[in-house]
Amino acid sequence: MTVARTIDLPASGVWLNAAPSSLQAHAGCPVVLAFVNAASVWCMQRLAEVAQWQARNPGRLQLLVVQVPRFDFEREPEAALKLVRRHGIAAPVLLDAQWDAWRRFQVTAWPTLLLIDAEGGERERLVGGAGNLEASLAALCEGAGPRAAQEIHPEPRSPLRFPAGLVANAERLYVADTGHHRILECSHDGRVLRQFGIGSADLANGTASDAAFNRPHGLALEREALYVADTGNHAVRRIHLPSGQVDTLCGTGRAGTPSAGVLANPWDSALDHPLDVAVADNQLHIAMGGDNHVWSYDLGIRSLRWRAGAGPVEVRDGGGHLAAFAQPCGVVAVQQVLYVCDALGSAVRSLQLRGDVVQTLVGQGPWVFGNTDGPRAQALLQYPQAIAMGGQSPLLWIADTGNGCLRTLRLGGGDLSTVDLPRRLQGPAALALAADAVWIAETDAHAVLRFDPASGALDRVPIEE
Repeated sequence: MTVARTIDLPASGVWLNAAPSSLQAHAGCPVVLAFVNAASVWCMQRLAEVAQWQARNPGRLQLLVVQVPRFDFEREPEAALKLVRRHGIAAPVLLDAQWDAWRRFQVTAWPTLLLIDAEGGERERLVGGAGNLEASLAALCEGAGPRAAQEIHPEPRSPLRFPAGLVANAERLYVADTGHHRILECSHDGRVLRQFGIGSADLANGTASDAAFNRPHGLALEREALYVADTGNHAVRRIHLPSGQVDTLCGTGRAGTPSAGVLANPWDSALDHPLDVAVADNQLHIAMGGDNHVWSYDLGIRSLRWRAGAGPVEVRDGGGHLAAFAQPCGVVAVQQVLYVCDALGSAVRSLQLRGDVVQTLVGQGPWVFGNTDGPRAQALLQYPQAIAMGGQSPLLWIADTGNGCLRTLRLGGGDLSTVDLPRRLQGPAALALAADAVWIAETDAHAVLRFDPASGALDRVPIEE
């Protein structure tokens, strides 16, 4: 039942990829006004569900995204837009930097969807994952004619699109070309040797030219296998490098609650936004951003185990299920320790693989962030996305995405330091160490960089097919 006509958007917001507009300008067309924070995978999953409905019902619904910042860097228009576009969302985006729209519409939580009918009345309000989205959208658009506006000035075409995964060895560089839904095998000078995946979003096993991925992120290389956190498919995949064959280890293609235990088939357990993977002791450790857990998949007996994390978005130390993460997004395994990058916690954590004890190395809580070097107790990060470490060095490298820089943390009680780079990085979201270099996925610039710690040189790797 339609309630009173809704209020309109405040003039203080900045339209990032569309001409200035209002709800009144869309009179006659049903509107979903989506209040989100693009740093949150749960918000972007909700947006993706609306976008998928739109794709099946073209022109019947107008999606307007209100990006409400959690971090300081999200108040920068370009950075905020890139965050949304990383997830393949092409709707008009309003940056509500001062939270004026949030307060005007009395929003209380991310994500919140306001379903506004063609007469301008608020029909329904869906908070979090509540409600039957499919039924609500169908009811909202009943009888509506085709009409919808899209963004202007989309991302330019480029060989890479929002690359968000890297791994390297002495001879090869593997890139998760996230926006193009594929994995690239490259030489160190950027020449593409092989492509895995057809380049469109789908879940399919098979040869390199038949398989399909959906927004793949983190990669892990172990002997002849390349493991892939296939985030958009909520699955973990494996590429057998000698043959190029791709198979699925775990996941159903849709977000869901993982099931612990031995899996007779890969689809026996759902996953929820796997963002990165690391291999240690024949186990694949998974940073699961959607449920704030770290899971382990035994490659021998094909069993899935809930390793650590209680579920709530917190930075809390302790043993196993008593500890808490805040959107774990990057992992690296060194000996018997798994180092975890906590995006929303602006933190770096350690997980002892013998005993499952979680300890915070840097980070003070989900709402405490900044750009401060020095002792761990005072040091601050902002929305870090990736970590890497060499086999022999006690130095942990961190992609401090919100601050656009590269940081290092010396293990064994050392301080957090900022690496002296020639320029600020644009949304770095993946790191790899090999061949005396640090390889950086400069995600928002659609590029891969090579940093030489010895000389300080920072060069773009020309990825060319």
